[in-house]
Amino acid sequence: MLSTTPPQPPSGRISLPTRIPFFYGWIILVSAILGMFASGPGQTYTVSVFLDPMLEELGWSRTLASGLYTAGSLTAAILVVAVGRMLDRYGARVMMAGVGIAFGLALLWMSTVSHPVQLYIGYAAIRTLGQGSLGLIPTTLVAIWFVRLRGRATALTALGTAGGQMVFPLLAHSFISNFGWRGAWIALACVIWGLVIPIAVLLVRCSPESVGLLPDGSSKRDKPSQIEAPNGSGEGFTLKRAMATRSFWLLLYAGSSQSLIGTALVFHLVSLLATRNIGNEAAAVTLSIMAPLALSSMFVSGILSDKIPNRYLLVISQLGLAIAMLWVITIEADWQAYIFGGLLGFSAGFAMATTAVIWPNYYGRAHIGSIRGVATSGMVAAAALGPLPFGVAFDITGSYTLVILLFLAMPGTCAIAAMLAMPPKHFGQVRHLASGSNIE
Repeated sequence: MLSTTPPQPPSGRISLPTRIPFFYGWIILVSAILGMFASGPGQTYTVSVFLDPMLEELGWSRTLASGLYTAGSLTAAILVVAVGRMLDRYGARVMMAGVGIAFGLALLWMSTVSHPVQLYIGYAAIRTLGQGSLGLIPTTLVAIWFVRLRGRATALTALGTAGGQMVFPLLAHSFISNFGWRGAWIALACVIWGLVIPIAVLLVRCSPESVGLLPDGSSKRDKPSQIEAPNGSGEGFTLKRAMATRSFWLLLYAGSSQSLIGTALVFHLVSLLATRNIGNEAAAVTLSIMAPLALSSMFVSGILSDKIPNRYLLVISQLGLAIAMLWVITIEADWQAYIFGGLLGFSAGFAMATTAVIWPNYYGRAHIGSIRGVATSGMVAAAALGPLPFGVAFDITGSYTLVILLFLAMPGTCAIAAMLAMPPKHFGQVRHLASGSNIE
């Protein structure tokens, strides 16, 4: 249970979080940004850099590697649920340190790959620990430390995501050039150990209440309603209780289109643009445009999520995705491809920031690890499944137009699901009164 009254520090000891002249949550936020940054080696944009040199040495087909990546990602989707439960049980400090150690070991495992089964295990491990866990833990930690400022704080964690996307592909390429692909995986393991473990041990604290503080740096003189969890209970929804609400499943579906369709479009982007007579150089520029647009829209949606109903922002993200899908099948020039990159990045950023905020806003802080673990599992599974139907459709028809038009219905149905996902009974009213966040 997360108390609304800050506990007293242990007798004879004054902790660092209560001694510094500003709210310790900002240090937590920086730690979360760095945690999100460290997820980079487990993300598709880094793994893809290793694909060609690994296949060249091992003599495997691209189809085999892609299939193993899909299988590993689907396995990760299952395992992330357990990570969420462990996060609630052991806290972010222990989990972040443990994940950091395990993630480094998984990267070392990737350096030893010589058999398809080894690659499957490696993909499952780095996707679970990198993409899944180091995406889940930092955003959940921010949600626990911030209530009134949750949207803005969550949006700032996007700096880590954008930074990782910019740094790790280049870093991986440099390591491969200097040490070979096996040595590069080892070098990345050292980077992760040197970054994640010290942050977890030295800086991360599980909750403001655990160190004698309150969310947002509130004073104990503030009204209790300013920091209360759902229904004023101070407990929040358990995973079981959350799953018993209609909104849980509506939100789970509402967030799936960006993961499935967005991943598919990025995975097949070079080939997709080639069918529109757009060269590789323009395709690379299109990819580079996505990150800053996603980052900017994360900031916008993060600020707006503290002011307007969160489900409306999910609808905006679906609208952006639908426009991007229609736009891409009409591309005839490089500048049109760049606009597509901007549209896709904008819609993805809106979705990522909003989905990170809406779960704790709807279901409270106490069991948010378990709840977001299930949500993250759905996201990872959708991302794993997305590229396959697009690839199959292209192999059959020689074009992506038909499959894009077929999947165009998905953003529309996800938007409807978002609008129907009302805050659970009583909780929305309490949060609205508590923080001024208009989540209803």
